[in-house]
Amino acid sequence: MIRLSKDARREQLLDAALGVVRRRGADGLTLVTLAEAAGVSRPIVYDHFGTRAGLLLALYRQLDEHHRTALDKALAAADPTVAATARVMSTAYFACVTDLPESGALSAALKGNPETEAAQQALDAEYVGTMARALTPYSSLPLATLRLRCIGLLGAAEALAAELTSGRTTAADASAALTGLILGDLTD
Repeated sequence: MIRLSKDARREQLLDAALGVVRRRGADGLTLVTLAEAAGVSRPIVYDHFGTRAGLLLALYRQLDEHHRTALDKALAAADPTVAATARVMSTAYFACVTDLPESGALSAALKGNPETEAAQQALDAEYVGTMARALTPYSSLPLATLRLRCIGLLGAAEALAAELTSGRTTAADASAALTGLILGDLTD
């Protein structure tokens, strides 16, 4: 077995965990199946994640970070117009859904556990904050109202993502629908 630093080992384990989710779904990801997939002993996996909930949350956080990084880069490169910002936000969201369809399954697996659900809600709140900051220059709404609308938009994005991952729509159509919703929600 190759000796890796603790951080490198954690990354290797999270990569293997994503592979397990891709092959078996989120229900197939346990600390034992991860140890087998990664070719490490069970104590190594337990040392990194402690519980299955800890593992699921760590993987969800990694996917969320990837998603937010892609969004931040896309927003930084966007033309400073409301239409471009809305289009970039929508396109980035569904690009991540297409690239990482496992995030929906992980999100569902985190529900029902108070510890993981609270962490998931905190990550969602950060994402809503990113959305609100990007849209603030184009909206006449008070920030609290805009934030609530962004929560609704995120819910709509999640529903559209479910349609996309089930094959009932395309990324282009989902992106166009979300862009329209964003543009329609910026004023009273």
